[in-house]
Amino acid sequence: MQDAVRALVHDGDTVAIEGFTHLINFAAGHEIIRQRRRDLTLARMTPDVIYDQMIGAGVARKLIFSWMGNPGVGNLHAVRRRIEKADPAPLEIEEYSHFGMVSRYMAGAANLPFFPIRSYYESDIPVVNPKIVPMRSPYEDATEVYVVPALQPDVAIVSAQRADDSGDTQIWGLLGCQKEVAFAAKRVIVVVEEVVEESVIRRDPNRTVIPGAIVDAVVEEPFGCHPSFAQGYYDRDNRFYLEWDRIAKEQATLDAWLDEWVYGTANHSEYVEKFGDAYWDALRPEPAMSGEVDYGRYA
Repeated sequence: MQDAVRALVHDGDTVAIEGFTHLINFAAGHEIIRQRRRDLTLARMTPDVIYDQMIGAGVARKLIFSWMGNPGVGNLHAVRRRIEKADPAPLEIEEYSHFGMVSRYMAGAANLPFFPIRSYYESDIPVVNPKIVPMRSPYEDATEVYVVPALQPDVAIVSAQRADDSGDTQIWGLLGCQKEVAFAAKRVIVVVEEVVEESVIRRDPNRTVIPGAIVDAVVEEPFGCHPSFAQGYYDRDNRFYLEWDRIAKEQATLDAWLDEWVYGTANHSEYVEKFGDAYWDALRPEPAMSGEVDYGRYA
């Protein structure tokens, strides 16, 4: 992870750490904090605790987002301080709907300048974001849609359950917009629970969401999504999200947490060791195997 971030994430970059409900990569966000990257534009469909930590640590100057909050708990206090009080510095924001963000990635992935969507009809979001522009259909004069600009991040960081060492990446469970952001980005870091042999990937090819041809780095980082979860590997750490609400309310307690759990650990492995084996054992789910299919062997 240290090598991947050092080589591929630069000051001033637009960085998208995607993942929807599960597969949200905290380990990469922590390494960006450790390496003290600055002036980043952070993009994410649903910025939650990892971006609160990164923005609280001072890595970002701008946030491009849709829904924002500590899911199931409440506010992102560090983000609110930056927006409402410019404390310790202002944070520029650019807001879209969920589908608006996905559409921006889709346009970026297809190398299109913009993407048309209907869902901003009678919405107030275009009032606060001039980049959401109304447009008449060239085919039906009476039809008006909105368009959003393409988003092509400098770096996309996506999590997955497994990949081979060529970067062929497999995901199961909620997919979010991992594929779209990977194809839209200029550089791609894939972070997985385990690196497997190519033969494992070939046995189940339809789970390959991201092809290795577009991947710049593969990082094996067990428990890399904590306190988020990785379907089939470990559960969401709900207690952590509740505790973060208390930690982030004041910058002093947030700084103390960063000093202990991010700056105070050399890497994510030390972070994992600090919790202890019993902690992780309690988050492991019981097996629930998916069925197999017969692809057939052809001469």
